[in-house]
Amino acid sequence: MKNIFQHIFIKHYKTYLFIFFSCSFIGTSKIVAQHFETRKTNEGIEILENGKKVLFYQQQPKSLNGKYERAGYVHPLYDLDEKILTDDFPADHPYHHGIFWAWHQIILNNKQIAEGWVSENISWKVVNTEIKKEENAVTLQSKVLWNAMLENKMQPVINEETNITVHAATENYRAIDFDIHLFALRDSLKLGGSDDIKGYGGFCFRLKLPKDILFTSQNKEITPQETAVSAGSWMDITGSFDSTSQSKKGVAVFDNSANPGQHGQWILRSVTSMQNVPYPGRTPVLLPRSGWHLQYRVIVHNENLSSADIEKLYRQYIQ
Repeated sequence: MKNIFQHIFIKHYKTYLFIFFSCSFIGTSKIVAQHFETRKTNEGIEILENGKKVLFYQQQPKSLNGKYERAGYVHPLYDLDEKILTDDFPADHPYHHGIFWAWHQIILNNKQIAEGWVSENISWKVVNTEIKKEENAVTLQSKVLWNAMLENKMQPVINEETNITVHAATENYRAIDFDIHLFALRDSLKLGGSDDIKGYGGFCFRLKLPKDILFTSQNKEITPQETAVSAGSWMDITGSFDSTSQSKKGVAVFDNSANPGQHGQWILRSVTSMQNVPYPGRTPVLLPRSGWHLQYRVIVHNENLSSADIEKLYRQYIQ
């Protein structure tokens, strides 16, 4: 009888031991594989995954010798190996800032009150930020007041509520969502792009541009033009962003099908400039108090992510 109980005890003890260590291993794997960290500095908030830098959110106003002051944008954006992909205050266009959203024409009662592209008569104040962590992602939530010069003093004209969500990286890519709400704080407020045939303005990304830069959409190479190019609802930009490495990296941008305006329009530049998903274009459009909702996904990836892979990721995104 004693031997029988010993046999049962040992058998079940081994089972419990196996379950215990199995669960411990699985739990540890989840934490290690999906560990996000945020670091707050005097300038803003940095997001890291497994100790590697992902992006930095510029919370405090930043300027270049007192000019082109800006806040509430992303720079640097890093690739999967922590190499910087974006530029800020570049010499050719010092009013470009990593990943940002800006409009040339800010109009109130049919009169232009500010130039949001070059930061004239406007300022951005990040009034609040919060971090929300989930099992497979981390979200930076920010509230930003856009202030314009009215009646000889700076007054709020737009309330911005933006969520930037970093998803857990895979071996080949990382997805980052930009969910932007803009609400007018005054009636008869309009936003518009540049007042020319280009009409650029809206969601912009200033990347470093190596000589071998290549634009691809839906498995077709896209040639930049002076005006907007009609292509698919996503654009992939690849090249040798890191001069110390022979491997190419890429940044794909998804234009959500729920966004307002015409889809598949891209302003692209292969040298010394930014890339833009233009909305609304040259003609200003009313920004109502109920607001605009703009959604984009950025895919930072290695060179072995194919066009078919990106198309599949886009289909998953819009579902």
